[in-house]
Amino acid sequence: MTAFYLPLGDDRYEPTDFTESPWDPRMQHGGPPAALLAHAMAPGDGQRLTRLSVDFLGPIPRRPLAVEVTPIKPGRLTSLVEARMVVDDKVAVVARGWHIATGPKPSVVTPGEAQPAIPATTDDSMDFFGYGRATDWRGLGGRILSAEGRGDVWTRVNHPLIAGVDLTGVARTLIVADAANGLSTNFDLHEWLSIPPGMATTFLRPPAGEWVRLAARSDVTEDGIGLCTGDLFDQNGRIAQVTQPLLVRKR
Repeated sequence: MTAFYLPLGDDRYEPTDFTESPWDPRMQHGGPPAALLAHAMAPGDGQRLTRLSVDFLGPIPRRPLAVEVTPIKPGRLTSLVEARMVVDDKVAVVARGWHIATGPKPSVVTPGEAQPAIPATTDDSMDFFGYGRATDWRGLGGRILSAEGRGDVWTRVNHPLIAGVDLTGVARTLIVADAANGLSTNFDLHEWLSIPPGMATTFLRPPAGEWVRLAARSDVTEDGIGLCTGDLFDQNGRIAQVTQPLLVRKR
């Protein structure tokens, strides 16, 4: 089964066609790199990832890459780790992840929320680029990529992040989280660019099961800057939130 990345050894990877960006087929979509850097951040015992901030320092070439990891703040209850994606000897992506230790059950636990049913039909609007073809997209309330500033879809990532490694719930979420701005775009993507130079995803918990719902909204100012926010759910309720600043320009 094809994956987003093929391991080359020594923390090096070959990105496959599934990482292909809609803006340029020679570049990567931001979702797979975010998930790959999160995968490289091994938390301490009993900790799990609660926030990942990612900065894209420019277009990410779809070429062999290396991952470098540096502990920033080790700790028993919280830890902060930085990971970098290096392509052609240049840092292309920097991510920082906060991990928090799990503990005993609190006196108050937020109950789950009923979620809308997963539509039976897959939407093919994302089939025009590799990343879009690697995931099952099922829009709620109409076709996705409607240029209405809102997007609400059930997603299922159909391939491993790394060949030979089981896909985790965190990776499944991060692969689709960076699609929030594209799914809630206010514009025709063939005529306009709506590019996030970074993203931050805060986790409540990893998803249970294969399906992740992404409900996103984009707002744009008169001077070409936007803000995208997205809530992520599994079939039991909320799991995470993503935010993205947007560079909006005509192609």
